[in-house]
Amino acid sequence: MPIYEYECAACGRVASHVMLGVRRKARPACPTCGSGRTRRVMSSFAVVASESSRLANFDTAAPRDDAYYSDSRNVGMWAKKRAQQMGVNLGPKFDETVEKARTGKLIKDMI
Repeated sequence: MPIYEYECAACGRVASHVMLGVRRKARPACPTCGSGRTRRVMSSFAVVASESSRLANFDTAAPRDDAYYSDSRNVGMWAKKRAQQMGVNLGPKFDETVEKARTGKLIKDMI
């Protein structure tokens, strides 16, 4: 049961469709506007990166948008990278505090 993505030529919406057996050859109608003018497009995908590779590629000077700060994995990334750049080891207590912040336990402990 593959899942394909189709873009509607009428409204531009991209929707996912599960294709079963002989239905694979037929183009599905757009769930938003009902148009039959859809075309199959490439699905988006995710790339998994390790903590160390994310830290190595992190640029402390780059500006950040709001989406960056809403991802809990990014909490403490700037501080970790700056400490690494300066050759400072802040010790296990710092790492523990960062991990607490990522899970939300730090805020709960403060309340």
